[in-house]
Amino acid sequence: MLAIQAVRAGSPEVLEAIDLPVPRPGPGQILVRHQAVGLNFIDTYHRTGLYPLKMPAVLGLEAAGMVEALGDGVTRFQTGDRVAYNGTLGAYAEAAVVPADRAVKVPDQVSLETAAAVLLKGMTAEFLVRRCHKVEPGQTVLIHAAAGGVGSILVQWAKTLGATVIATVGSEAKAALARQHGAHQVILYGEEDVAARVAEITGGQGVAVVYDGVGKDTFEASLKSLGRRGVLATFGNASGPVPPIAPLDLSARSLFLTRPRLFDYIGTTAELDESAAALFAVLESGAIKIEVGQTFPLAEARAAHEALEGRRTTGATLLIP
Repeated sequence: MLAIQAVRAGSPEVLEAIDLPVPRPGPGQILVRHQAVGLNFIDTYHRTGLYPLKMPAVLGLEAAGMVEALGDGVTRFQTGDRVAYNGTLGAYAEAAVVPADRAVKVPDQVSLETAAAVLLKGMTAEFLVRRCHKVEPGQTVLIHAAAGGVGSILVQWAKTLGATVIATVGSEAKAALARQHGAHQVILYGEEDVAARVAEITGGQGVAVVYDGVGKDTFEASLKSLGRRGVLATFGNASGPVPPIAPLDLSARSLFLTRPRLFDYIGTTAELDESAAALFAVLESGAIKIEVGQTFPLAEARAAHEALEGRRTTGATLLIP
C-alpha cells in the first residue's frame, strides 16, 4: 500500500512515498481502510522535529474509513463500520491499524470526508470552547487565524454559544470567509494593530478569552487584548513557538495562560466519545458547517505541506488515498 514517510526532520522535501504491506490488527486493534486523511498543522511539527519523532516515520494523526479487520478481543466495532480516529501516528497511508478504544463511529449523516476533515480540528475546538475556557453567552472572544481549519470551527461554535466573536485573518479573502462563518468583527493582523483594534471594539474592556493557534507572531497582541481575569489559550505554533514569559507579566489584569493539548482532554475512551458526540451533534444540527477548502492526492502530501505552511489554504485540507 502507498504511504508517505518523513525520512528525517526537515522541510517538505523530506516527505517520500513508499510501499508498505497492509498491516494486520493485533489484540484490541482494528484495521481501517482510509477513504480520506486529514492534514493538520501538528503534522508539520512532527516533520520539522518541533515535536520529535523517531525517523523515518509515516506521518499523520487523523483519518476516516471503513473497518476492514478486527483484532482479538475487539467488541467496540464490527467489520464494515464507518469510523474515524485521531491521535494515532501513521495516517498518511491507504490503511492503518488503530487501537479500537481510540476510534469513534461516524454517524450516517456525516460523510467520511467530513469526519476526516473535522475530527481533530473539531474536537480541538470542542475542548477549547466547552472545557478549557467555557464560553458563555455575552462574552467577547478573540480567535486568531479564523479562516483556518480550527479557527473557522471556533468562530462558528463560539457564536452558537452566544459570544461576540472578533476574528483575525491574514487577507481580505480570508476576512470574507470569517464573516461568512459568523465573525462579528474582523481584523487584518498584517495591517492593523490587533490589541488596539480589540480595545476599540470592546470599549477598552478587552476580551474574556483569546484562542491563539498562531503562536509567536500573535502572542504579545493576544496578551494585550485580554480583559480582567482573561484567559489566553495558546494551542498552536503556526508562526513558531511563543517566547518565554515570566508569571509577573500576567499580573496586570490577573491573566491566565494555558498551553493545552487535545490529547490531554480526550485521554480516556469516555472523554473521546463525549467530545466526538458533542462535535457530531453540532454538525448534524447544522450549527457548524465544515468547509473542505482543498484536497490533494495522498502521493502529493509534500505539496499539501507547502500550501499549509505557506498559508495558502482555507478551511480543512484532505489527502485522498
